[in-house]
Amino acid sequence: MNRHGIGQPVRRVEDQRFLTGKARYVDDIQLPHMLHGAVVMSPHAHARIKGIDATQALAMAGVHLVLTGEDARKEGLGGIPPLFMPEDMGGPKGYRTFRPLLEPAKARYVGDRIAFVVADTPELARLAAEKVEIDYEPLPAVVQVADAAKEGAPKVWDDNPAGNLAFPLMMGNKDATDAAFAKAKHTVAVRLYNNRITANTMEPRCCIGDFANDAYTLYTSSQNPHGVRGILSGAVFKMPDKNLRVISPDVGGGFGMKGDIYPEDGLVLWASRKLGRPVKWVATRTESLLGDNHGRDQLISAEMALDENGKILALKAQALHAVGAYVTNAGVVPVLCALRNIPNVYVVPAMLVMSKATFTHTTPLGPYRGAGRPEASYVIERLMDEAAKKTGIDPVELRRRNFIPPSAMPYDTTANWTVGKPVGWTYDSGEFAKLTDRALEISDWKGFEKRKKQSEEKNRLRGRSLIYYLEDSGVFNERMELRFDPSGTVTVVAGTHNHGQGHATTYAQMVSDWLGVPFENIRLVQGDTDAVSFGRGTYASRSTMLGGSALKGAADAIVEKAKHMAGHLLETAVTDIEFEEGKFKVKGTDKAIAMTDVAKAFYRPVGPTTRFGTGLDASGSSAVPPSFPNGCHICELEVDPETGVVEIDRYTVVDDVGRVINPMICHGQIEGALAQGIGQALMENVAFDAESGQMLSASFMDYAMPRAADLPAHYEMDFIDVPAKTNPLGVKGVGEAGCVGAPPVVMNALLDALKIDHLDMPATPHRVWQAMQKAKA
Repeated sequence: MNRHGIGQPVRRVEDQRFLTGKARYVDDIQLPHMLHGAVVMSPHAHARIKGIDATQALAMAGVHLVLTGEDARKEGLGGIPPLFMPEDMGGPKGYRTFRPLLEPAKARYVGDRIAFVVADTPELARLAAEKVEIDYEPLPAVVQVADAAKEGAPKVWDDNPAGNLAFPLMMGNKDATDAAFAKAKHTVAVRLYNNRITANTMEPRCCIGDFANDAYTLYTSSQNPHGVRGILSGAVFKMPDKNLRVISPDVGGGFGMKGDIYPEDGLVLWASRKLGRPVKWVATRTESLLGDNHGRDQLISAEMALDENGKILALKAQALHAVGAYVTNAGVVPVLCALRNIPNVYVVPAMLVMSKATFTHTTPLGPYRGAGRPEASYVIERLMDEAAKKTGIDPVELRRRNFIPPSAMPYDTTANWTVGKPVGWTYDSGEFAKLTDRALEISDWKGFEKRKKQSEEKNRLRGRSLIYYLEDSGVFNERMELRFDPSGTVTVVAGTHNHGQGHATTYAQMVSDWLGVPFENIRLVQGDTDAVSFGRGTYASRSTMLGGSALKGAADAIVEKAKHMAGHLLETAVTDIEFEEGKFKVKGTDKAIAMTDVAKAFYRPVGPTTRFGTGLDASGSSAVPPSFPNGCHICELEVDPETGVVEIDRYTVVDDVGRVINPMICHGQIEGALAQGIGQALMENVAFDAESGQMLSASFMDYAMPRAADLPAHYEMDFIDVPAKTNPLGVKGVGEAGCVGAPPVVMNALLDALKIDHLDMPATPHRVWQAMQKAKA
């Protein structure tokens, strides 16, 4: 067995660099004669820009340039568009925004970019930014999504004929849903708010622009360097891709937020072109909280109809989903997934769900770890617990009665839809009851009453919950390359982008298994559009599924290409060659030669081997359908009735992520996502003043981040492999799973402890205490 092969808990090879301070982030890069930029952000949520005077700033020694939106307009620079809108997929028409590098006429949220100052040092650039005088005419603003949807609300975009509607979405079957509700024995309803949160990556966004020899180089902390190049080249600077090289070195966390293109990426390039020197910009934490894309912010009302046996008959929901001031690069994705993923793992015969994506005078929203799947899971799992109360059926049993059975796979969730069918799902695999049984077993579900009595003896309330989640993972296509060098070592040239996922380890495990190359002789190249011909980056838990499948195609192509050389070296016909365990063998004999030795032969300078070509390399591509990771979460928590403090005592997760490449990395990914999901449920919250639009949580003094003490001391975790049938590796995504399941299981357990029906996230101690006082009254 290959101890570094697929399925082994190999330690991440990247960690040595990171833990010893040898990683190379954008801010570590120092270019000769480099200048520094600072952004002037709007202090108003909505204001007309009547004039900008940069005289005082430019008079300061060491200040080289001040750019404004009017300068961008004069030079013909374009705006940043959404990657797609619903109408591009056959859906309803919406209002398509083009986000400028600098806003020339009107600020639409606190943090909107108004001017860009370049100076000798970061400190001087920030001081000079404060000297830029901007004449604002403040205008009425609308901050809360419910207010923005009202008739007569202040408009974010004056020429939007639909008011603040960015785009509508609807899917399902109205007639079937109405008929099912009409005959239902039981109905339950919830009204939920999915609180706005933000990524808060350890490394803030930063970028360096360098214009030299009529070409641009951008160093940026991005999850998707080729995507950045495509938008900046095509939409903003209106030039061929070849004129821009994008390098994304080590990136300290992305979580979907760094998958977008931001104004600063274009500003540093533009400033460098004008000054002939490199320009660096690094966000402060407050600038990150104001300017990074946020996530969630959905208000939804949902109802479920059931028969006398607790079987789901139908589901309907209406949502308002905030998009902020602009529709971002992938801003449609959370709104879409928050609807189509609502059925989850249950047989839902009829459904009608709709959402209005709504502009507000706030920071734009986009994908954040989970991107709509946590919202969908929260809706269905809250409804399931309410249905259990209404019907008197045990919550676990109610879920069992409604699980899609393995015999129904592949299962089309859109079987009777009349609207939105093209964006629905067909699940290929899943054994939901099996995972539930395992979770009940390892959580000691039956021992809850004993633990509850122990909590009561400490004057603590105890609650528990079981939920099931399912998400889709993987999107678009991908390309990967394998290259042997003359020494027989291998380079994986990846179109994906590692920023914490452990690709240098998992890809090496795969290649070592498939080609027999020693694990330590495999390296990863990524994040440079000059070194990687094409790629789509990493997001939506896509890399192992799509990148890995493409890598398998490249490995198979390597074997086929090398067979001819192996036949020559072994002095036999190609048809007599077989490849296994890293060696080419002559069938029926003990004659064999290692793949690495065959690879070296491709580099011989003279002789008969030269007729096979110079070098051994191959590429592979993949465009497989999404996979559907799923799992069961169980949470037990305690509440201090005197303070409202919540402590998660036990947390169990059993996941089906398909074939597990590296269990250690999978555990790490799930635990990280659980921390973010628990953080959303209990403390994280982007807060705005409802009238002024000022952010009230623009520093870590006011934005609560989960710490070790806020999380369970131990997670009980297990995997049950149910291989995906839609890709050659049988893998499913893992990176977002914890975020999808954690909010509903924590909130349901909290409601169970408090014996109340509703509490909005985040369930801070103050909110919990207030809810208890209200219940007493």
